[in-house]
Amino acid sequence: MADSSLETYAANAPVTGERKLNLELQSQVPQPYLARALVAVDKNHPNGTEGREHHNMSVLQQHAAFFDRNKDGVIYPWETYQGFRALGFGFFTSFSSAILINLMLSYRTQSGWLPSPLLSIHIKNIHRCKHGSDTETYDTEGRFDPSKYDAIFSKYGLTHSDALTKEEISNMLKGNANIGDILGRIMSFGEWNLLYKIGKDENGLLHRETIRGVYDGSLFEQVEKKRASASKKA
Repeated sequence: MADSSLETYAANAPVTGERKLNLELQSQVPQPYLARALVAVDKNHPNGTEGREHHNMSVLQQHAAFFDRNKDGVIYPWETYQGFRALGFGFFTSFSSAILINLMLSYRTQSGWLPSPLLSIHIKNIHRCKHGSDTETYDTEGRFDPSKYDAIFSKYGLTHSDALTKEEISNMLKGNANIGDILGRIMSFGEWNLLYKIGKDENGLLHRETIRGVYDGSLFEQVEKKRASASKKA
């Protein structure tokens, strides 16, 4: 008799067959269900991004730290704007994103009850800004969960095992949507669409490594360096 305790598919719940889990993950990533505080781990990067200093920040903090342009632990709207410009976004997208992001996240990161008149975001409290309707790759403390990250591709990467098409991203956003969570849906939609703009390849694919680089912020650094290098050559 088969061991049903390890079964991931329920015949009366067809969605469990449509959105599959990686049954080999245990052999690909050591302790894949242990959320990592300092590094973004997957089957191709068991130690996270090689050569990258985590500065004892959580993976979510590392993601946000790119926009802390003067590295003082606080992100102001003009720094968010500068970060978006460094990634190649135009004035309107950068300006509007800076206002919206700091407006939505600032208060949750304050140490006291008073809001910041300058809409500052404090990186030490960025875990408070985790929203719903997401992949849950970040846990509520800002750690990186390899099993949740892998599920992005096992569930939705139906065309390519290690990449997502634009349609698959849309399906993922729909699949992750929590009932009544309008704000979370909007934020997830905005985040993934911005990522798709800077990360898609010439075939319109968003690759596993590109997406992983967003979680720990390493992709942002790579894009900025690449653009700076291209600018010097021009």
